[in-house]
Amino acid sequence: MMPTLMNRVAVVLCCSLAASSAMADAAFRCGGRLIEPGLTQSAVLQMCGAPTSKTVEVQDVRSGNQVVGKTEVQRWTYESYGATRVLTFDQDTLKAIE
Repeated sequence: MMPTLMNRVAVVLCCSLAASSAMADAAFRCGGRLIEPGLTQSAVLQMCGAPTSKTVEVQDVRSGNQVVGKTEVQRWTYESYGATRVLTFDQDTLKAIE
């Protein structure tokens, strides 16, 4: 019976670690401020300053198989303390942090 309990504890611990890793990727700290999806480009610039590098790409907006417009996607890279974070903006809104 003891190995079964240990197996359950190990599974719960692994799931908790995986969940905390996923949450860590959804936000990061820039100085003392939390950067997370939903912020505008100006808010990120105000909190973090200029990115180390930036790329801009115009992508098609699709509805099914049909192109219905264009959108500008920017990827800002911040390198600090040996860590690299890439922030992806669609138009003016932060959509993802890698």
